[in-house]
Amino acid sequence: QVQLVESGGGLVQPGGSLRLSCAASGSIFSINTMGWYRQAPGKERESVASISSGGSTSYANSVKGRFTISSDNAKNTVYLQMNSLKPEDTAVYYCTASIRASVWKTFSIYWGQGTQVTVSS
Repeated sequence: QVQLVESGGGLVQPGGSLRLSCAASGSIFSINTMGWYRQAPGKERESVASISSGGSTSYANSVKGRFTISSDNAKNTVYLQMNSLKPEDTAVYYCTASIRASVWKTFSIYWGQGTQVTVSS
């Protein structure tokens, strides 16, 4: 069984910063890609950023230059450093990962439970 547990969400003023963390645990043989999605009220879930096991990153245009994704492969953990936050960044942020649970299995997509980020004065 694989679990993704997020932490680091909260309330922050516009222009502020937050750092999200997501740790994968359980039966893990290898991890391909980890990333973050977000879903604002009344909107569809959207990709925010992702990072491959080799360190390649990609970002949504709306967060480029403000958010930075990184990972610690030894800890199976991915981070999202969010700077210059705007009210439109308010959403539930979900961690996702492509994980192979054992040598006999293929990669599957796993999701965390989500963490609320609210940007408001």
